[in-house]
Amino acid sequence: MSLPRRALVAPAAVLAAALVLAGCGSGATGAGAAGPAAAGGSTAPDGTVVNLSPNQNRVTTPKVDAIAALLPEEIRKKGTLSVVDSIGTTPPLDFYADDDRTIIGVEPDIATLIGGVLGLKVEFNPVSWENIFVGLDSGKYDVGLSNITVTEARKEKYDFATYRLDVLGFEAKKGSGLKVTGPADLAGKAVGVSTGTNQEKLLLAWSEQNVGNGLKPIDLKYFQGTEYYLALSSGRIAVYTGPNPSLAFHAVSSGETEVVGTYSGGGADVLGKIAATTRKDNGLVTALNAAIDEVIRNGTYGQVLKRWGLDGEAVRSSEVNPPGLPKS
Repeated sequence: MSLPRRALVAPAAVLAAALVLAGCGSGATGAGAAGPAAAGGSTAPDGTVVNLSPNQNRVTTPKVDAIAALLPEEIRKKGTLSVVDSIGTTPPLDFYADDDRTIIGVEPDIATLIGGVLGLKVEFNPVSWENIFVGLDSGKYDVGLSNITVTEARKEKYDFATYRLDVLGFEAKKGSGLKVTGPADLAGKAVGVSTGTNQEKLLLAWSEQNVGNGLKPIDLKYFQGTEYYLALSSGRIAVYTGPNPSLAFHAVSSGETEVVGTYSGGGADVLGKIAATTRKDNGLVTALNAAIDEVIRNGTYGQVLKRWGLDGEAVRSSEVNPPGLPKS
């Protein structure tokens, strides 16, 4: 899953309808899980049917006074944690419930846990990707939870507390026979990607590597929304590269595509990590780090990841400003 990631999957109501038509459905697990897909559910990457309604019954956790005491005084006094995320249309990360208003997904669930430990009311602020960082820079928002990968360039302006692994996926039309394990598998192929993302950076590096090895470059095609579906189905692109949770969710939901490979969002040399992001040196990252470690310890973090089928992206502990994706 890359850091910058745009709208990749259809709204919840559309996904639910597709699942009903496809006859999908399985037993639900995890807090807040729903019944069959026909009753307002959709399917997570591991086949779990999840709740798409605005009534999420989110996993919660109690305040820990010692951790709340780590908060900057300004935030502690106002009693709220202003969380910014990219506009919510990317299941199972953050997307709109079937009321088309309520933001749901693994990111808001984790934000809710952090707010619980810190004793703060969480305010969600969905914006465009670039405005996440504009808002953090200005102090309008306290923290970004939007599948943001740690990079060395970003560490110059922001502090990070990690909470998930960053895994990219490669989605192709079902039955394509493609398997993506490295650059050579995409040589000469038309590959869809969102601009300004880690996956774009990876593909550009892979393309350059292919040319250096006497192979054809990768033919990058740019998409900023769900139009890549049609490009895949029509054969205009062979593969779409994006955050693995989103692609896996779409593949299961549509029944027409499949994930044909995964790769670290940090590239070959760095294990990519997703992190809560806040303005550098504002004093908040210590509290965020401690809160994430607390929910990992008490098990509510694991419940949330299981709820959305993302168990495989769990971290054992939160790290502050770990090695990130290199600048070059």
